[in-house]
Amino acid sequence: MYRLELQGLSKRYGRLRVFQGLTAEVRSGQVLVVAGPNGSGKSTLLRIIAGLTRPTAGQVRFFRDGRLLSPEERRRQTGLVAVDVALYGELTAWENLSFFARVRGFGLSPEEGEDLLASVGLAGRGDDLVQNYSSGMRQRLKYACALLHRPGLLLLDEPGANLDEAGRAIVEAIIAR
Repeated sequence: MYRLELQGLSKRYGRLRVFQGLTAEVRSGQVLVVAGPNGSGKSTLLRIIAGLTRPTAGQVRFFRDGRLLSPEERRRQTGLVAVDVALYGELTAWENLSFFARVRGFGLSPEEGEDLLASVGLAGRGDDLVQNYSSGMRQRLKYACALLHRPGLLLLDEPGANLDEAGRAIVEAIIAR
C-alpha cells in the first residue's frame, strides 16, 4: 500500500512564483489530476514529486506499507512519462528498454521486453530504430520505459500527447490498472 503526501509545496525561480502552498494526499488505487494552463507549474510539480527538482518550500513524502521511503527509494518506485523525457533514436526500442532497465539496476529478458512493448501497442516493433518511430510510437515507448520496474507511483505529464485514439485507450487502461 502506497501513500504520497505533498505538504506545503512551493516553487520559485528567482522572483517568479510558480506555485505556492500545494498540499495533497494520494493513496494506492487513487488518481490525482493536476490541471491548469500552460506555464502554471504542472510539469514542475511532477518533476518535484519524481525527485528530479527540489521545491523551494514544503516536502514530498512517499510511504510504502506505512514506512517513509528515502528520496532514492522514492525515485526507484516512481515512473515518469513526460514529453521532454528523452529516448535514444539511434537505438532500437528493445535497446532503449534494455538500457533503461540496466540504469534502474535490473535485467530484462527478451520475452519481458516483448510483453511490455505489446502492452503499449508496439508488438513486433522492438527491433526498429526509435528514430524511425512516429511521435505517437515514441510516446508509447516512453510508457513502456516508465512501466519497466512496475512502479508504485506513475506520473503522467500530458498523458495523451501525440497519441491517437488507440494510444489514448492504452493509457486509460494503464491508469485503470
